[in-house]
Amino acid sequence: MSFSIKPTPFPDVLILEPKVFSDERGFFFESFNKQNFNLQTGLDINFVQDNHSKSVRGVLRGLHYQIQHPQGKLTRVTFGCVYDVVVDLRQSSKDFGKWIGVELSAENQRQLWIPPGFAHGFLVLTEFAEFLYKTTDYWYPKHERTLLWSDPKLGIKWPSVENYIVSAKDAEGLSLREADKFD
Repeated sequence: MSFSIKPTPFPDVLILEPKVFSDERGFFFESFNKQNFNLQTGLDINFVQDNHSKSVRGVLRGLHYQIQHPQGKLTRVTFGCVYDVVVDLRQSSKDFGKWIGVELSAENQRQLWIPPGFAHGFLVLTEFAEFLYKTTDYWYPKHERTLLWSDPKLGIKWPSVENYIVSAKDAEGLSLREADKFD
């Protein structure tokens, strides 16, 4: 996995831009290589689960996190385009309660590394999108939490779409004030 690292306003969150080999036949790139990922990021990450979702335009998933067994995530899009958002829920962080958003698409091939301690969600911007992510821990439904995507205190500037499509679980997410947080 040969890639360049683009910093974000959060030092622990990284944008990875893989080296893509393209010609008239199409393209090729190595989407993940544990040895190179660990070497280039300086992290010692072990992914244990891969997840894949397909959603239509306007679907907003999140903001999700696990209060126990927190997950680091490596996200990417294989078809379409999403606006990927993370919120720092680490109370000891200077960025606690702040958010950043990054456009990930099949075209730009970007990946986003999100360490444990962040809530995560995304909004589909194209007719549909396929979203893949690796996690550093397994999914434990009893530890999953949802931060309210529209909490005015967070002030997330989601891109405008005709209609936000949000699950009942996500519509009932807790505000930053009410939500469980990390130390």
